Amino acid sequence: MSPFKGQTGLKRIFNAAGYSLDGLRAAFNGEAAFRQLVLLNAVLIPLAFVVEVTGSERALLIGVCLLALIVELLNSAVEAAIDRISLDLHPLSKNAKDMGSAAQLVAMTMIAAVWGLVLWG
Repeated sequence: MSPFKGQTGLKRIFNAAGYSLDGLRAAFNGEAAFRQLVLLNAVLIPLAFVVEVTGSERALLIGVCLLALIVELLNSAVEAAIDRISLDLHPLSKNAKDMGSAAQLVAMTMIAAVWGLVLWG
C-alpha cells in the first residue's frame, strides 16, 4: 500500500481538493489547449442558459463542454507521464500521445455534433 494513502476522513477530502486545484492550476498555466477550452466553455456554458432548450438538452450542452475539459486534463496527464519516463522518441510514447490527442478530437467532435443537433436538429 502507498504511504500517500494514509489520510482518512476530512483530512483526505481537503488534501484531495488541494491536489485537484493544483492540477487545474498546472493545466491552466502549462497547457495552451486547456486555456483555449476554458475560453470555449466560458462562451458556450452561459450560452446554454440563453438558448431555448429543455432542461435535459441544456444539461447535455453543458455536459459535452465539461467532458472536453476532462479529456484534455487526462490527455495532458498522459503526455506529462510519458515525458517524465523519457523524452526519447519511441513508437509506444508516440502512440500514447496520439491516442490522447485522438480522444480530444472525439470530444471536440461531440461538442459540435451535440450543439448542432440540439440547436438545429
